[in-house]
Amino acid sequence: MAAPGLRLGAERLFEMPAVLERLSRYNSTSQAFAEVLRLPKQQLRKLLYPLQEVERFLAPDGRQDFHLRIFDPSPEDIARADNIFTATERNRIDYVSSAVRIDHAPDLPRPEVCFIGRSNVGKSSLIKALFSLAPEVEVRVSKKPGHTKKMNFFKVGKHFTVVDMPGYGFRAPEDFVDMVETYLKERRNLKRTFLLVDSVVGIQKTDNTAIEMCEEFALPYVIVLTKIDKSSKGHLLKQVLQIQKFVNMKTQGCFPQLFPVSAVTFSGIHLLRCFIASVTGNLD
Repeated sequence: MAAPGLRLGAERLFEMPAVLERLSRYNSTSQAFAEVLRLPKQQLRKLLYPLQEVERFLAPDGRQDFHLRIFDPSPEDIARADNIFTATERNRIDYVSSAVRIDHAPDLPRPEVCFIGRSNVGKSSLIKALFSLAPEVEVRVSKKPGHTKKMNFFKVGKHFTVVDMPGYGFRAPEDFVDMVETYLKERRNLKRTFLLVDSVVGIQKTDNTAIEMCEEFALPYVIVLTKIDKSSKGHLLKQVLQIQKFVNMKTQGCFPQLFPVSAVTFSGIHLLRCFIASVTGNLD
């Protein structure tokens, strides 16, 4: 769940003068975020809270099972998270190493989050978008499915570690099951698993297998809907409703709120950064 200190954000999103004044007291990164807050209201909502943009198309009686504001940070909290994801001399963000086995993984004491998903779900593209405030960090992105063959570790200052896992399904590494299952079961500092689902095609059989694995290991995990820029509003709403129903009825360890994102338009990226900062204890 969200850190207790987070303040409700979407309702306060358009209190622009007060919000901008508070952000002006922060450093230059928040100044850059202040420029984001000057976008037109509808564009701003779509960028920061894409799930609530979908809410506008729901009938009132269809909203009761649609979890929109369980994690609802303020613009100030989102700015704090952006600071954490910004590379500075004092906040180094670096690729650490890669590993094909858990005993080859770097021994990093800080909290850890990992990203898993089907081949070609846009996992590496999403991580690259998350690290866009640290342009020197190299996240390799390929148009060919199954490009990532190892577990890739990235440290975010002294705050946490992000792990890019190999994709499952088409062209997955031969030792994928041993590699990923062992990591998920034995990595003691793993705080949250982010399971990526393509919003265009929805949950596939291989995704179901990954979900079952997370449930079996009693892992806290989150479903992230990728490529929302490629879906029409109607199609995205249909997928969100179907996946939300699945989460409500079929899962126990999944965070009830979905996170739609686009690595192209950056819609949802700021919110996802904030959630990562929260679950790793950096917004307490």
